[in-house]
Amino acid sequence: MSAQHVLPLTTILLMGAFHGINPGMGWLFAVALGMQERRLGAVWRTLIPLSLGHALAIGVVVLIAVIAGVALPIPALKVLVAATLGTLGVYRLIRHTHFNGGGMRVGFGSLTAWSFLMATCHGAGLMVLPLFLGMVVPAGATCHTPGLVSTSAAMAITSTLAHGAGYLAVTAAAAWLVYTKLGLGMLRKAWINLDLIWAAALITTGILTLVL
Repeated sequence: MSAQHVLPLTTILLMGAFHGINPGMGWLFAVALGMQERRLGAVWRTLIPLSLGHALAIGVVVLIAVIAGVALPIPALKVLVAATLGTLGVYRLIRHTHFNGGGMRVGFGSLTAWSFLMATCHGAGLMVLPLFLGMVVPAGATCHTPGLVSTSAAMAITSTLAHGAGYLAVTAAAAWLVYTKLGLGMLRKAWINLDLIWAAALITTGILTLVL
């Protein structure tokens, strides 16, 4: 990893932190299970499948981009990513429903799948793609540039780990703070419309993908 990768990877880590703030991405589920079982250990146990599912959602999207980059010209791939981000952002402005799967009695696999689906539906992986493409595709490079595929694979793993670290840190902090200090009652007094912020972030990222 070179110095030019530090800023994009830091941004990807911060994106993971931003995703972790959203209660719909997992920490609210962790708190609910902790309160149901009346012990903090349930909160910590829930964070493992939540983080794994989120990381899988990021990794799958980035992997698809690596594979598509072999067959598609890089400019075309960026246009496709930008269009998908913009469309998903507009959809999030119109629709605020979330995927509902399973009950509160969920196992490791079910919770991992739930987290994967939530992150996928929110477009978490797509938000990482513009930064990822910027790191692995130097100016003037094409899909046939020597070493591009191997470099992309290595950066895909690094990007997924960086994003997952940011997500896990903030999700764990939010779940612990709400469970031990604030309680769910604080959500009624200090609720922020994160769906609106998320939609705006998706659309903005899509536009920047085309411009930069």
